[in-house]
Amino acid sequence: MLSIAFKEWAVICRALGDGRQALILRKGGIAESGGEFRPTHDRFLLEPTFFHEQHRTGIKPDFLSLLDAAEASRPPTGVIRLTHYAEVRSVRHITKLDRALALDSFHCWTPETVRHRFDYRTPGLFALIVRVFRLLSATEVVDCPEYAGCKTWVEFDTPVPTTGAVPVLSDEAFAEYNRAVAAALGPESPPHPQIAC
Repeated sequence: MLSIAFKEWAVICRALGDGRQALILRKGGIAESGGEFRPTHDRFLLEPTFFHEQHRTGIKPDFLSLLDAAEASRPPTGVIRLTHYAEVRSVRHITKLDRALALDSFHCWTPETVRHRFDYRTPGLFALIVRVFRLLSATEVVDCPEYAGCKTWVEFDTPVPTTGAVPVLSDEAFAEYNRAVAAALGPESPPHPQIAC
């Protein structure tokens, strides 16, 4: 059971759920303390968000079909639909732009989006390698005001069942992805300490 959700662009949730990426780049939400994201939770539901104009202009053309698919399956207003959850396997705090740009083949953001996010306020980005699991069945949650806002974390009143969820990538495919991301980041980006739930 999980009650903590991570708000992320719907197209990225789709890419994670389809196994197209297993990396989340995060700067932080303006509603968070100091406007800075912290990797507070290591297991969380993926909550797709649809309100960013930059969804279409901020992603690579190869991923536009995923954005269209996410929009086509968008739940009615006032409903949050949850289909996947993620487990964080490693966290890096990237403090050099070239390291962030070296991850280009592992996610759907354009280089311009990466640069913009990296440079916003204090330079840097968090990179989370996540193992994503498909829930046995989709769960719908009634949206409410306390879930709204530009923030990363949401806690639902009722936990969502995770029993029977299956990984979207095989053990071998995920291990290879993890190794490739670590190689791209290189030794100058040390692991950032995770904070337990």
